Amino acid sequence: MLPPRALFLGSYPPRECGIATFTKDVVDAYNRAFGVSSDVIAIDEPGGEVRRYGPEVVARIAEQDRYSYGDIARFANRHPSQMINVQHEYGLFGGERGEWLIDFLKALEKPAVLTLHTVLPEPDETMLRVTRELCEHAARVVSLSETGRELLETVYGIDPAMLRVIHHGVPDVPFQSTDAAKASFGIGQRTVISTFGLISRGKGLEYAIEAMRDVVKRHPEVLYLILGETHPVVRRREGESYRESVQAMVREFGLQYNVQLVDKYLDFDELVGYLAATDIYLTPYLNPTQVVSGTLAYAVGCGKAVVSTPYLCAQELLAHGRGFLTPFRDASAIATTLVALLDDPALRESTERRAYRFGRRMTWPNVAHAYGDLFASLLP
Repeated sequence: MLPPRALFLGSYPPRECGIATFTKDVVDAYNRAFGVSSDVIAIDEPGGEVRRYGPEVVARIAEQDRYSYGDIARFANRHPSQMINVQHEYGLFGGERGEWLIDFLKALEKPAVLTLHTVLPEPDETMLRVTRELCEHAARVVSLSETGRELLETVYGIDPAMLRVIHHGVPDVPFQSTDAAKASFGIGQRTVISTFGLISRGKGLEYAIEAMRDVVKRHPEVLYLILGETHPVVRRREGESYRESVQAMVREFGLQYNVQLVDKYLDFDELVGYLAATDIYLTPYLNPTQVVSGTLAYAVGCGKAVVSTPYLCAQELLAHGRGFLTPFRDASAIATTLVALLDDPALRESTERRAYRFGRRMTWPNVAHAYGDLFASLLP
């Protein structure tokens, strides 16, 4: 039995942002799982490039045009889909804290499933109001983590019957040696530590670079790969100043052999390839309230040993021996933990296997079926 025909709303490639990647991944997974072809409503930010979307994009919301939200809701009402899945991030939508999305949901005449990518533990008054109103006009609300679900219930006052947890999807890849992937990238037998994702100051890369000074004293074979280009919003605001400061640290510490910045927006295959070559994945992020991390989810799903600062998402995904947490802004602690893992291959492998087992529930096929079941439950 086919699941309901769904229309998906979110930022979408070729736009370069985490939500765009997620939207495409969930659409592709849904289509593969059920043999369907789903349509997309994309969100265009002001001042952005004129994008040439694929044929699956059938409409666009202009982020800063309030009338656009009602117009596109009326389009969605006429569309043959039975429901809509909205990928929500506050900065994607116009109005204060993205409140114009409420206009869209109010005008919609079919069930909407709202997937929340940010749930802050201490929202300001406006964010609290907007989030509650969004949830009021949704048929169901999806959190990508159990932590987010708990916050929605206890802090935002959302009816628990409205809430579902569907984890961030991850690639369905085998548990495998890093040798073949390293060979494909010309890395040889070097030990690879990696961090990937769009670069901004909140990534804490300066602490990782500082940690590498101590790591390479004991393990000079280590190669730390920082994979990804500067976030487009950051680049428009401040150019490449943060990346350049990180590169300057690499030169200052004499780490050119041990640290490489790959300035490129990675497609899915490249990303999975680099993860396959990774021995230890590192997220030195600085935001303690971050409740979702697609990069961390991918690393866990691919069975990587992870070292991370203890933001909310990391606390949940790396619990029960699935990874290691270090204090925020503590290069010494990062170095100590990395060296301990590098010194103990058996510890690294046992951590990898625990992460990989947990990640099986998060594979994109499983995520697609979870959305299909949820959508079906909302039809009469």
